[in-house]
Amino acid sequence: MRISRLSGAALAVAAGALIGVPAAQPALAAPGAPGAPRYSAGAAGVGDPYFPDQGNGGFDVQHYDIAFAYDPATRHMDAVTTITAVATQDLDRFNLDFRGPEISELKVDKHPAAFTRDGQELIVTPRPKLKSGQVFSVTVKYAGTPPVITDPDGSLEGWVPTDDGAFVAGEPQGAPAWFPGSDHPTDKATFTFHATVPEGITAVGNGSLVSQTTENGRTTFVWDSAEPMATYLATVTIGNFTVTESATPSGVPIYTAVDPRLVTQSASAVSKIPDIIEYFSSVFGPYPFSSTGAIIDRAPNVGYALETQTKPIFSSAPSVGTMAHELAHQWYGDSVTPTKWSDIWLNEGFATYATWLWTEHTGGATAQQTFNNSSNYGRAATSSFWQTVLADPGSVDMFGSVPYNRGAMTLHALRGKIGDTAFFKLIKDWAAENRHGNTDTAAFIRSAEKASGMDLTAFFDVWAFQKGKPASW
Repeated sequence: MRISRLSGAALAVAAGALIGVPAAQPALAAPGAPGAPRYSAGAAGVGDPYFPDQGNGGFDVQHYDIAFAYDPATRHMDAVTTITAVATQDLDRFNLDFRGPEISELKVDKHPAAFTRDGQELIVTPRPKLKSGQVFSVTVKYAGTPPVITDPDGSLEGWVPTDDGAFVAGEPQGAPAWFPGSDHPTDKATFTFHATVPEGITAVGNGSLVSQTTENGRTTFVWDSAEPMATYLATVTIGNFTVTESATPSGVPIYTAVDPRLVTQSASAVSKIPDIIEYFSSVFGPYPFSSTGAIIDRAPNVGYALETQTKPIFSSAPSVGTMAHELAHQWYGDSVTPTKWSDIWLNEGFATYATWLWTEHTGGATAQQTFNNSSNYGRAATSSFWQTVLADPGSVDMFGSVPYNRGAMTLHALRGKIGDTAFFKLIKDWAAENRHGNTDTAAFIRSAEKASGMDLTAFFDVWAFQKGKPASW
């Protein structure tokens, strides 16, 4: 898999292929001749330190088209996913990540392809083989009940049934429960969803609602997510929802879907969405997507919220602070995404610190007061809070208090170290320079040093890479 997006030349080839213009193919050299293809298998994973089987090598996904029908009463799904990708090497075999139902048909460029399954690995043997630079499609037809995934910390994700539909969350490994793909944050792509559900049920996906049509007692919702998105941020959540549509003062469309049982409890948080987006836009830079909103479902066995792109998803009625946290992720986590899961603090620390800023902005405690009053800072140096490395908390603790609270504390300490002018320039530039991309802690340190003109090696060594409670900075 190639982390960077396509070059201009490759984009031209991809565009031609997608609108039906045959892409020029290089002349085939004789076997063994100079320039002859050297076919090999793409890697089964990208080697992420926490989830080494995630993602795949040998290709770069450009677009997912996911069409499915789902019946909440039977929990049965009939689906077809079509993946458009570009080969980054000569391929005689490649893998996809898929934990979902039984596959009845698989084609590569409309040619039937042999496949096997091994755990989450879907191993595909295309014929004809694929050449480096070639745009190709993979169409997978499958049916059954999508599974619920249990994470290392015991939480549930994937396709989680509810009493009226399904709560669909993918961080960090749930997306392959309902569609095949390259399930690592570094392989972003655009998405189109075609979700067919019983009439009266709503299916809410990422991006913009393209159409909603009802026929023979079933409604099909088509959602299009035009900006690049990591697979773990994809959702099509299904249920009985009260839907409202509005816009922020600057014109960003807002689509909210709330379980009718939670409308009253959610009203305060929903009403603040326009103000939160406007405030964060003033601090972090322009909102990075073409729409925003929220999905508030009743999923009591889930117990968390997730920053699904353009529409954060909540398993219960959120507080205003939780809404602010998930909307802040649209900049930090969704648009700017870590290259590896061990850098999760770049998501959670930023979103937590954003809630501190929002609280101060709305007349509550200042960020400094929140830092000073934090029970975390008062913990003993021997506590797990200070004995866990911020930039490598481990897969079990990646959603624990360290990436969130110690991450926010690190950012506030950095603000104190380099001053407000440099700090707020840094976080705005960070969002702009890495828009719709991937990055890591080392790059953030370089950006902080550039913004401040300071050598911050010792600071980040203490706060991000060492165990122990910082005595000073």
